[in-house]
Amino acid sequence: MADLRELSEEVAMASRMLYETGLADASTIERGHVSLRLPDDPRRFAVKALGPALSQTYAEHVVIVDVDGSKAGGPPELNLPNEVKMHSCLLRERPDVNSVVHVHPRYAVLMSVLQERIAPMRIEGLQMFAEPIPLFPSPRLIIHEKDGAEVARLLGGHSAVLLQGHGAATVGGDMEDAILNMLHLEEQAQMNYLAFCAAGSGHASLTPEQCAEFAANMRSMGEAVHLKPEVAPTPRKPSGVWKHYAALVGRAEG
Repeated sequence: MADLRELSEEVAMASRMLYETGLADASTIERGHVSLRLPDDPRRFAVKALGPALSQTYAEHVVIVDVDGSKAGGPPELNLPNEVKMHSCLLRERPDVNSVVHVHPRYAVLMSVLQERIAPMRIEGLQMFAEPIPLFPSPRLIIHEKDGAEVARLLGGHSAVLLQGHGAATVGGDMEDAILNMLHLEEQAQMNYLAFCAAGSGHASLTPEQCAEFAANMRSMGEAVHLKPEVAPTPRKPSGVWKHYAALVGRAEG
């Protein structure tokens, strides 16, 4: 059985990362959450409870929820986040997903209201933008099952979904992927917004051919003899980005 305290600490650390990365700050510092599926009980997940700022979230602020959106563990005085249905529906419908992130990043919100496509502008996270990011066309909170189910339907096999005037949700096989996907979404959204201001709708972006060329080039890396390791391959995870922010937020309890 997985150590629930350790899992809660990991979720709390990832919550603090959302602040440290700038994905949730100022007036949005308490508006967001990251969830993690329990490895030994895939129909349950851990998520930040309602209340604390993301920058001040620790293990004692984490609750356990089932994929129907009902509380399944945690102190009785802790309430579920208002939008727990976003997590429960996405985790229920996507068995390949083990983590969901929801925040209100500025540029992603701007692009959702402008209803401009977030097109690929840089190589980081490029694969996420090969097709348009789906849009939930309302700013309302995802409180009810029908809206959670609709967000899951719109997400489909994508890694991100926009919530118009509200924020976004990203998913991943683990919390690192889910948070990095949100970082990629916001950074690409910012570049698209700047391009929109400079050149208007229909501004230039990387073409599908360029994206395909980039992907093929990355796949060919294993053929580069000069890059072959002498001892063992460099681990892909945790990435340098994850290590950087994990060090900044620390693991100490408040």
